[in-house]
Amino acid sequence: MASKVVPAQPVTPFEFELYEDPDHLRTVMASSNQSTHRIDPAKLKLRHRIGRGPFGDVWLATHHQSTEDYDEYHEVAVKMLQPLKEEHMRLVLDKFDGLFSKCQRVENVCFLHGISVMNGKICIVMKFYEGSIGDKMALLKGGKLTLPDVLRYGIELAQGIAELHAKEILVLNLKPCSFLLNENDQAVLGDIGIPYLLFGIPLTSSDMPWRLGTPNYMAPEQWQPEIRGPISFETDSWGFGCSIVEMLTGVLPWCGKSFEEIYDSVVRKQEKPHIPEGLPPPVENILLGCFEYDLRNRPLMTDILRVFKSSQNAVFVDGGWTGFGSRTILEKSSGAGYTEWFLSKDHLQVGDMVRSRRPPNSCKPENMDVPEGTVVGLERNPDRDGFVLVSVHGIHDPLRLPVSTLEKVSFGLAAGDWVHLKEENNKHSPVGILHSINRDGSVAVGFIGVETLWKGKYSELQMAESYFVGQFVRPKTNVLSPRFEWPRKTGGAWATGKIWWILPNGCLIVKFPGRFTIGQENSSFLADPAELEVVSFNTCPGVVKKYQHLEDFHWAVRPLVIALGIFTAMKVGFFTGKKIQRSRVNRPQGNAVQSNGQYMDGQTSGDGSNQAWFPPSVKNILGVSPAAAR
Repeated sequence: MASKVVPAQPVTPFEFELYEDPDHLRTVMASSNQSTHRIDPAKLKLRHRIGRGPFGDVWLATHHQSTEDYDEYHEVAVKMLQPLKEEHMRLVLDKFDGLFSKCQRVENVCFLHGISVMNGKICIVMKFYEGSIGDKMALLKGGKLTLPDVLRYGIELAQGIAELHAKEILVLNLKPCSFLLNENDQAVLGDIGIPYLLFGIPLTSSDMPWRLGTPNYMAPEQWQPEIRGPISFETDSWGFGCSIVEMLTGVLPWCGKSFEEIYDSVVRKQEKPHIPEGLPPPVENILLGCFEYDLRNRPLMTDILRVFKSSQNAVFVDGGWTGFGSRTILEKSSGAGYTEWFLSKDHLQVGDMVRSRRPPNSCKPENMDVPEGTVVGLERNPDRDGFVLVSVHGIHDPLRLPVSTLEKVSFGLAAGDWVHLKEENNKHSPVGILHSINRDGSVAVGFIGVETLWKGKYSELQMAESYFVGQFVRPKTNVLSPRFEWPRKTGGAWATGKIWWILPNGCLIVKFPGRFTIGQENSSFLADPAELEVVSFNTCPGVVKKYQHLEDFHWAVRPLVIALGIFTAMKVGFFTGKKIQRSRVNRPQGNAVQSNGQYMDGQTSGDGSNQAWFPPSVKNILGVSPAAAR
């Protein structure tokens, strides 16, 4: 008898409790490896809207799944995005394919059922959860959670975010309302991938300028990623820190401020959310690190996870905290000008080439103990900064140096170096800052015009001229229309400005102390380093050019020089006048006329008396002798 072949049917995802030990049960989502995740819109029935966010509306819906053998209905949450153009919609659907496969079986992350298109809008179908941490806070007195709950939720969320980061996925929209709670009161990351899907896609709605997150939780680089970026994993650290602070205080970051006011506080004034007092020092320190303006100085999610785990058993006794893990976090920077989080990203191994780390924004040549050396040994102390043994050419014995004083060099490049693309791209600046270089030669670089880190090989780069805070710069003579607005002098020449800040992608924030301005408007300008040249007294030919550069230091130089010139002229005139008057008073009086008609100045008459001098008569001027006159 021939057997009947039945086609395999998709298996509905389900949850089960994974038994690890008596005190810890972990909820795991099981699902089939079905290749399709495109859901027929006819299988979805929207019931009512349950939320609204910056990317669209959230609906409670019913997902109908039916085959010949079964007929099931599942309650799901549907995130309906803002309308997109057809070509952009296809791009988002293609990007979701990769996101869907990466998010499968990720712990503490909301399960994705699939994606659909309803009424011309993309709908992301997710598992439905009854509540969120934001909902729980709203029901509590004061609207805040206890420290143990915050640490527990923070650990669960950091685990999920760290796993997404390992899969090259950025969240970019972290906030308590998006931290869902399952039936076991475990935190689940609910809003994943939407900003990731919308990268580089213009939105048709004019009400959606903040497409890369919620303004109250956005890092400085999120507001203008192609200018102030790049967006990286540390961008999520800022949003995570804002969420933790809100969970501890019950107060929304930048509460009561408009979008424009938040932008002014975060981006222009470089202000940070207020961190409550009384926290364990490692927790307080890492929250401070989350709000570093330069994303390279922020901790990674793995750093946050380690600190939260080590502080989970902390106890406040006799005015201090005890009970931390074996490894504590330093309260201040380990290296001059660098945070511990920046230094911890350079993992040294035996055989690595290293050199002495130069202080940030330092244009002066430092006395480098190690211009170039090789790591031959590692010494690590879990309670303090580690040491390494470095072999330097010309020195017999290896040097024992702190890790924080060294930086790894691969293929002649180190993180923080200024680099230039060998083949320029008109879409973005060719000059940028190297963020990382791996031992296989792969690099990550921040460029103006690129929202995320540019990935490539070291062979595509070459060293570029370095720029430092405090340098004076101006556009090159062959630059007629710079990327950003740049002021001109009265005669039409480019004005010279002073570098005030350097963004992680190499974009320069330049101020013009030589220009007198009222208020803060137009007090600073952005600049592309590829279009600039450094200005100094050594590069200014002639006295006139050097004086003009002197005026660039402060707008008061010219008035001061003018006032000094007027004062000097008045002083010289005063002394000259007094000298002339004194010479007239002291002039000898006794000028006589000789009998032959010639005059003798300062002579005395024959009788010894002094006679006054008189102008010569007309006859003497005409040359008529006295005898002829008579």
